[in-house]
Amino acid sequence: MTRVPPSDQTHVSPSAGEAASQAPSECDLAIVGGGIVGLALARELTHRHPRLSVSVLEREAQLGMHQTGHNSGVIHAGVYYQPGSLKARLCVEGARRLYEYCEQRGIAHERCGKVIVAPCASELGRLDELERRGKANGVPELRRLDAAGIEALEPHARGIAGLHSPDTGIADFAAVARSYAQDVLSAGATVTRSCGVEGISAVGRSLRLTHAQGVTEAGNAIFCAGAWADRLAVAAGADPDPRIVPFRGAYLRLAPARRELVSSLIYPVPDPSLPFLGVHLTKHIDGDVLIGPTALMVGARDAYSLATLNGRDLRDTLGWPGTWRMLAKWWRTGAVELRHAASRAAFVRAAARYVPDLQVGDVQPAFAGIRAQALGRDGKLVDDFVFSHTERALHVRNAPSPAATSSLAIAGYVADRADEAFGLVG
Repeated sequence: MTRVPPSDQTHVSPSAGEAASQAPSECDLAIVGGGIVGLALARELTHRHPRLSVSVLEREAQLGMHQTGHNSGVIHAGVYYQPGSLKARLCVEGARRLYEYCEQRGIAHERCGKVIVAPCASELGRLDELERRGKANGVPELRRLDAAGIEALEPHARGIAGLHSPDTGIADFAAVARSYAQDVLSAGATVTRSCGVEGISAVGRSLRLTHAQGVTEAGNAIFCAGAWADRLAVAAGADPDPRIVPFRGAYLRLAPARRELVSSLIYPVPDPSLPFLGVHLTKHIDGDVLIGPTALMVGARDAYSLATLNGRDLRDTLGWPGTWRMLAKWWRTGAVELRHAASRAAFVRAAARYVPDLQVGDVQPAFAGIRAQALGRDGKLVDDFVFSHTERALHVRNAPSPAATSSLAIAGYVADRADEAFGLVG
């Protein structure tokens, strides 16, 4: 498969059915957000309740333009997440279901495995914690590696200890989202693009959604709005805590002649107190090997270029008390991320800690994504999926990685809550 520039690659191309769809004046259930989570949820609910009229409303001209289309394509196995958390439960279940779905639909994927490498003794305690979490979460076949075991799996990687997760893999998430969208359309639901929701009000027994194409009266709504999740939740009457703060993640790619440096996926040992996984090397489904991402707080919720600024987004970030509390605690980490963003050499050195043969001349620019990260008023980066409930509505408040991996499981979880909250039948 040939890689195309990110501006052309990072959306879910519409089908003829999607192109013809206009926002309905009314429906039983509206799903606001046409990324992979919103589409998975629409798919789940149309299958559960075939008599309900379901409509997906997407603000962009294409589906899946943001987190769905700007990521490394990794199917996570569930190693990192605190046992008992929603991420732990839904990631493990979601990965299993996603592999099955890709097999059934012929979607490109590979169970290539992941090696997490500890280059020095100071990281062994954190590696022990990852092993504990992974086993508690039921990650299949997770095992400890010594230095020789690391080299046997990844000949160019070096470390004193590691973990191997053979169930970690890669997939074409844009293709997965396209397939979800087709399932939704085949079930008789509508999918409308260029339909950003601007106003929300409860009117009698319905929810009035004012959007770019007019107004839709929905019996109930579920908001899966990614980087704009907090604004729509607040507009519907929810607590403003947590707030979405955008973090830009930039990737490099290995030059084709140097792809042999990586056989599968190679990750560092992350800081378990942060929701970011560090600079890693990941084989992509199209054959590329990606290096990254960075994690730099930026001035717009769609800042795929560092030069992109949005006044409202910037005010929302800087006006949030949690932002300053976070910066006061993590300023050293922020300085490292700034250095990685500013210096390709520094970025490459971070990965060369565990793949020493990697050189600056081995890499090329790739693309960037935006992580829609929830940040509490107390300054804590929220490290779990978050959902909330307002009148006639449910809200997916925090669903960054591993949301794509977990999409089918998230859909089942939210649909269960919708059945209970809305009394859905039919």
